[in-house]
Amino acid sequence: MAYDFDLFVIGAGSGGVRAARFAAGFGAKVAVAESRYLGGTCVNVGCVPKKLLVYGAHFHEDFATSTSFGWHMGTPTFDWPTLIANKNKEIERLNGIYFNLLSKSGVKVLDGHARILDPHTVDVAGTAYSCERILIATGGWPAIPDVPGKEHAISSNEAFFLETLPKRVIVVGGGYIAVEFAGIFHGLGAHTTQLYRGDLFLRGFDDSVRSHLAEELSKKGIDLRFNADIARIDKCGDVLFATLKDGQVLEADCILYATGRRPMLDNLGLENTAVALDEKGFVKVDDLFQTAEPSILALGDVIGRVQLTPVALAEGMAVARRLYQPDQYRPVDYDNIPTAVFSQPSIGTVGLTEAQARKAGHEVKLFESRFRPMKLTLSDNPERIYMKLIVDANTDKVLGCHMVGPEAGEIIQGLGIALKAGATKAMFDDTIGVHPTSAEEFVTMRTAVGQ
Repeated sequence: MAYDFDLFVIGAGSGGVRAARFAAGFGAKVAVAESRYLGGTCVNVGCVPKKLLVYGAHFHEDFATSTSFGWHMGTPTFDWPTLIANKNKEIERLNGIYFNLLSKSGVKVLDGHARILDPHTVDVAGTAYSCERILIATGGWPAIPDVPGKEHAISSNEAFFLETLPKRVIVVGGGYIAVEFAGIFHGLGAHTTQLYRGDLFLRGFDDSVRSHLAEELSKKGIDLRFNADIARIDKCGDVLFATLKDGQVLEADCILYATGRRPMLDNLGLENTAVALDEKGFVKVDDLFQTAEPSILALGDVIGRVQLTPVALAEGMAVARRLYQPDQYRPVDYDNIPTAVFSQPSIGTVGLTEAQARKAGHEVKLFESRFRPMKLTLSDNPERIYMKLIVDANTDKVLGCHMVGPEAGEIIQGLGIALKAGATKAMFDDTIGVHPTSAEEFVTMRTAVGQ
């Protein structure tokens, strides 16, 4: 049978665009349908604009530190509309780049919501397209819990488009998005409270990293409240009143929920297929990203594995290669994925946490270091860097590297390569450090602090 397209991709986020571009480059006839914005969450309401806001928020500390180096200036002022306008301009530029990348690759870009009519047919704006295969890459969407008054709260999506900077912000959640936005609002001058219903935020990260970051954020003045949650939200005029489950009432101008994301499957037409969902509502796929419907695949955040942009890119490449260039196919390796949290200070991590290493049966040696960044030694800023290596005591293999401090993400990227290559602690010790840098501490920690 002759189809309109060999591959029809629903969703022009990182994974969908990567799969579409390379499938087209391998000779397939490809279409992409997108109803919101090219580039998906990362480019528009995720990684990119969030990092730009983190840069903006950090100038507050940079201005304060500069005086210890002899710089003097008037009192700095901040203008939120300028930051948001410049952010929007940059996102528009990136949207254009994504469109050009797809068009120049020969991909047909369709603007509109795509709905699956049957395993080989997709409707976009009233036009039906036949396709040999369909790839679902619709990503995720913020989920706000069903608390009374939730209509007065916002998600991370709306946070990027606030007309004014709120003076008092409550951030609800304990994941990396909540931690990052708490740092952004605090750094830009808002009185910021972060609520998390558990004992300590960033569940899944190394416990030492979690506790160190909590100490640093508290020192900076963020009001961290653990084992706390909102029971209801009321609005009176422009003021929001958050009644906590312990009865305490907090006032705020903005309440941001960052308590999780759900797979974006709204009106997708999955009921017209054999595609199955798992217990959390994500699309079930096998190791080849194949759903229960032979002609339909899925990847990225919508399958709920590792919800990171570079992972979606790798999955998109794997799908394109397997389908249309099988001699180049390589499965996605989910081990030792470097990750960063752009908190202030930031986190960089790769490999196993201490708890994970012990649970896996490793006898471990631990190496730790805490010190002030050289940049802050002339100032009264008390921020401290934390670094940790987790080593298998029997094989000497480095199992995990963790850092809290400036440029942690930049530093951990290189260490990710080392762990991927199976580096041992002896190899770290034999590597000459770059001096004076914070990164050199990773190759100068000699004495184990625990087992």
